[in-house]
Amino acid sequence: MVDVRTPGDAWIRCDQCVRLIYDKRFIRSLRVCPDCGTHARLTAHQRLDQLLDPGSAQPIPHVDAVHDPLDFTDTRPYPDRLLDARAETGLHDAVVCVQGTVEGRPVVAAAMDFRFLGGSLGCSVGALITEAARTSLQLRTPLLLVTASGGARMQEGALSLMQMAKTAQALAELDEAGILVVSLITDPTYGGVAASFATLADVILAEPGARLGFAGPRVIEQTIGETLPPGFQTAEFLLQHGLIDDIVPRAAQRTVLAQLLALQDGRPDPPAGQADDAADRGDHILRHADRIEGTDPWEPVELARHCERPTTLDYAAHLLDGFHELHGDRIGEDCPAVVGGPGRLGGRPVMLIGHHKGGSELAERQRRSFGMPTPGGYRKAARLMRMAAKLGLPVVTLIDTPGAYPGPDAERNGQAMAIAENLRLMAGLPVPIIAVVTGEGGSGGALALAVGDRVLICENGIYSVISPEGCAAILWKDPEAATEAACALRVGAAELLRLGVVDGVVPEPPGGSHTDPARAAELLGAALQCALDELDPWEPQRLVRARRDRFHQFGREEPNRATKTKEEAP
Repeated sequence: MVDVRTPGDAWIRCDQCVRLIYDKRFIRSLRVCPDCGTHARLTAHQRLDQLLDPGSAQPIPHVDAVHDPLDFTDTRPYPDRLLDARAETGLHDAVVCVQGTVEGRPVVAAAMDFRFLGGSLGCSVGALITEAARTSLQLRTPLLLVTASGGARMQEGALSLMQMAKTAQALAELDEAGILVVSLITDPTYGGVAASFATLADVILAEPGARLGFAGPRVIEQTIGETLPPGFQTAEFLLQHGLIDDIVPRAAQRTVLAQLLALQDGRPDPPAGQADDAADRGDHILRHADRIEGTDPWEPVELARHCERPTTLDYAAHLLDGFHELHGDRIGEDCPAVVGGPGRLGGRPVMLIGHHKGGSELAERQRRSFGMPTPGGYRKAARLMRMAAKLGLPVVTLIDTPGAYPGPDAERNGQAMAIAENLRLMAGLPVPIIAVVTGEGGSGGALALAVGDRVLICENGIYSVISPEGCAAILWKDPEAATEAACALRVGAAELLRLGVVDGVVPEPPGGSHTDPARAAELLGAALQCALDELDPWEPQRLVRARRDRFHQFGREEPNRATKTKEEAP
């Protein structure tokens, strides 16, 4: 943005759309162009003023670091460059670290300032980031990192390179302690900062248009001799490729941050008069097969596949306060067939993860591959589960998929391995897991989200090793025998409950969940809270042991069954 002065007034010219903006309007819009949405760069103090509650910022004391360790001179001595940067910015170095609050939620924040030698990562910056992380650890308060950098500071040589490992180590200690870390990527964030603390956060947010990468575009083009595609390394490019969680415009950042910081608070006491007694809670989950009305075996297959059946995002909108969808596997893909993110269910923070078929619109269902995940979808789910385990959040999974995506790219990218890794991860996750088959539970593609302490199924859900059509084609040699196969496979809720594959059934509105999605969400929410209440007192070791025992017993003969048979024989 460029100042354009006229007598008595100040105008700002947007670098992107070249339009003039009255400066007071520009400031009211948080220095975002109201015409094209370009987010102008902020100083570190402007950023903290925008994000933190007024008057809440308390500086973290400066940490001494080595001064000009190489006695470096290029066209000018390094100490002279430091003095000039300090005089121009009023900062000691390229980051400002404070304690404060966001909508009353405590946070330790470190905001970088690109004006100070390009926001470069030197020994002083590394020391301050590390001190902010240690303060966060001591206070058990979330850490917010606002990044803006051209990379490591060349004038400090290999010592600046070591700051990458130093800051990464500091964040690893927060991982071990279960402290939430959030990054806000601003333009630009490159080099050693991008390849260390900026991208090691639990949640990575970015401003619209912000650029993030290890090597800059000019270096890449000069090295490989190719022209890069439009938008390369921008926030929009990164989101599409699963490398960040979300793009958040400046006006929404405080609200989103407050929702995320609330995850560290734990679960508040239930409001007076809201707690159900044991008998009432039991009514929310049908635990006996004889309480479920018998149906034609093909009817639940049709209802489970109904295109207007509520999706995971529908349930999130109805059930969760402060739900924020997180994206990407952090490897290179954001599979749209799996969605997830944190929110509050009845005041209790949870991590919701589920298949997403896309609703009733055909184009959206096609975009989401009809709920069939790629390996990136399972890896995204695994990342969110690990985040939940770190923060002590219960995991709720909603299963609705015909199966894992069967395409050649999925196989090349390790579909089988991604599913297997999820099975192993969920077996040892030290937090409660409630899995609910809300529609179709198709084969290993469903099981990869269904290794839970409590596995429930909606009244018209189905769960099977293969689709009835597939089974009929293979074993009956006749796809028309699908109805017969559905009966033989026992895919319905009552039969699955008798087999012990599910622990309970969630009632649905008459005619199916699609007839009254709001009521279906209400019934599901009651069942989820019931199951979570049951598991809430359990220690992690008990959860893991019981979960492993639950799955270990499948397929084993019941104890003493042979003895009983002999005794009962005439």
